[in-house]
Amino acid sequence: MTDDWGNERSTDDWGDEKPPTDRESPVGEPVVRGDASVTGERAEEAKAFDPDDPESVAAAAETVHAFATDSAGDEDQVFMLRGAAACAALVRAETSYKGAAERAGGDVSVSFIRKWARVHDLPQSIRRHVALGHIAPTAAKHIARVGGDARFHLAWATLDGDLTVREVRSVASAVNDGVPVERALADHGVTPGEVTLSLPPAAYRELRREAALAHDDPGEVVARALKEYLD
Repeated sequence: MTDDWGNERSTDDWGDEKPPTDRESPVGEPVVRGDASVTGERAEEAKAFDPDDPESVAAAAETVHAFATDSAGDEDQVFMLRGAAACAALVRAETSYKGAAERAGGDVSVSFIRKWARVHDLPQSIRRHVALGHIAPTAAKHIARVGGDARFHLAWATLDGDLTVREVRSVASAVNDGVPVERALADHGVTPGEVTLSLPPAAYRELRREAALAHDDPGEVVARALKEYLD
């Protein structure tokens, strides 16, 4: 099985699989922003921020300052992902959130830097949905507040359960207070693992036939097929 970045992973069984929950591609690289299948023509504008290159760090500082003070891009997810990338690169370059905030100058706060650097460190599979506009960048900030598998559960619940930003924030806060993510989501009417699928009629017919012969629920048949496909 491969992870979000194409690295091989192994697992003994479905339950023991632990997907990566942090970014592994180089900090500041426009892996998602530079993908034309996600951002279209804007992929050509994608800018990388290298924390080891002084000129690139200077550009990152300018970008962070503009990002923090310019509301023009508030509804533009690509603009916000670029700002997040600049925040992450600046943190790596200055080795601290405080140092990054000071380098950006103006009214840029440590809290602002921390929130958006965390968004840039989300797994690629989640950031793709942010870039496509399926997950609001403001919701991504709260998804990035939680760690481990909870990040994936909350991100997919945001998609499948149509959670609002306020609800995502509430779930993230509950998880960080020690509430299991499944229970926190259930409190907002979302059951992790529950998704509505549309199948071609022939595939649906065979799914129902196989489930009946195996005395199983269709979901169990799909789960086994997915495990075999993903392994």
